[in-house]
This record gives sequence, structure tokens and C-alpha cells, in this order.
Amino acid sequence: MDLEFDFEKRYRLVREIIETLVLTVLMFLVIRLAVQNFNIDGMSMEPNLHNQELVIVDKWSYFFHQPSHGDVIVFVAPPNPTQDYIKRIVGMPGDVITIQGTNVTVNNRQLSETYVDPHRQGNPYPPITNMTVPQGAYFVLGDNRNGSSDSRDWGCVPQQNIIGRAALVYWPLGQDNYGFLPGVSSVFNKVGAPPQTGGTTMCPIRHVQPAASTTPASSQAQVAVPSEQSTNPLSTASMLLLPSLFIGWNKWRRRRKK
Repeated sequence: MDLEFDFEKRYRLVREIIETLVLTVLMFLVIRLAVQNFNIDGMSMEPNLHNQELVIVDKWSYFFHQPSHGDVIVFVAPPNPTQDYIKRIVGMPGDVITIQGTNVTVNNRQLSETYVDPHRQGNPYPPITNMTVPQGAYFVLGDNRNGSSDSRDWGCVPQQNIIGRAALVYWPLGQDNYGFLPGVSSVFNKVGAPPQTGGTTMCPIRHVQPAASTTPASSQAQVAVPSEQSTNPLSTASMLLLPSLFIGWNKWRRRRKK
């Protein structure tokens, strides 16, 4: 009787271990398809994203809806496709953009950009007048306007270059921006439809260069490094441990209810 009981206990234990491992692998694969964590390298999104922070990027949302004004996105950098940049969408397809000094106008409506720190305001690039964003592309800017390489420098981002929307800052703890990135859609509420006449110029789009490109990154470009390429062990460990912890907690809770 004791032998049968011991065998049954061992069988249950082995079965639970196998179930946990299989479910962990499945959850890990689903998570990797839906989200990806990136390590921020640079200061072009200050004061809203800081150097060496870890962010989670939502890769699924844009399968169901188009990107929106104000979204912070990670994308394959048009000037250097071997790197990923992180910037904020200011212009949607068809929008007409004008930038004179530090004033940004979208479809004849000047923006009051609450997410830009006045101490980091600036524009080291030539003015832009009535520039139309092509269909299937987006005009992006860094929040640190005086220290960002963005659409003012190299043109618009093709939609196929977009990896996903930056959704959450999860490391380090206790930062002033820890947690979900705040929405800024209200900044664009008064932006109307693009004028029917369009702009006088078209925003350029750089075609994707070969993957072996060695184009040096601008010192003003904020790079989002995929966690598997970064040296921070926390980012990789979190993706492996979270599914296991979740499954283990569920099993423990079910046992307590019995």
C-alpha cells in the first residue's frame, strides 16, 4: 500500500514538473511574440525616458490598429538599419508638418507639447515648411529636441520598420517615470484632418540599407537595444522567470482551494 502511495506521489510530482516546463515554454514563446524588452541607450527621449532604462515594447497592438499621434515607438532606424531607435510619433500619414525654430505645427495647428522639457527645447536642424508625411510612413521626434536625431534629420519612418509601441518602464525601480508611459493624445486633440491641398514638399524616406551596413550612429540618436543583445542579466532573467512564477502561483492557489 505504501509503495503504491509513494509511486502515485512521485508520478504526480513528475507530471506537475513536466506540465510546468511545457506551459512555461509555451508562455515564454507567446510573450516573446507579443512583447519584447529593450535597453535604452542615449538621452534623446529625456525627460520621459532615461539612459539605461529597461522598457517593454508591445508588438501586437499595431496588428489591430494603426499607430497614433503621441505614441512612443521602437523602430528599425532608417539611417542605420543595424540599430533600433525610439522616438515619439508627431505626424501621421497625410499630415502636413511645419517646424520653425521650436514651434511644431501639424495640419495648421501649433502643438503645445507638454512632454517636452523647456530646458531641453531647441532645433539644430533647418526649418521645415509644409512637409507632407507620405502614406505608410510616420514623422517622429525625440522629446529632447535639442539632442535628438529624428525625422528633422533623416526623414520619415516607413510603417514596416516599426517594431512596436513602448508601453512600460520596469527597471530600475523608483525612477520618476517608472510604470506605464503616460498618454499624450490630448496634445493632438485639436489637430484636424490634413489639408486637401497637401504640402509643398514630401517627407523623404530612406530605403532600407543592407543589414551589413556600418553607418555610424549619431551621438544624438537614442538607441533601443533588444535585451538579448544587452549585457543586463535582469532583462533576460525576467522573461524566463515570469512565466514560471505565474504558473507556480496558479498551481499553489489551486492546491489551497482543494
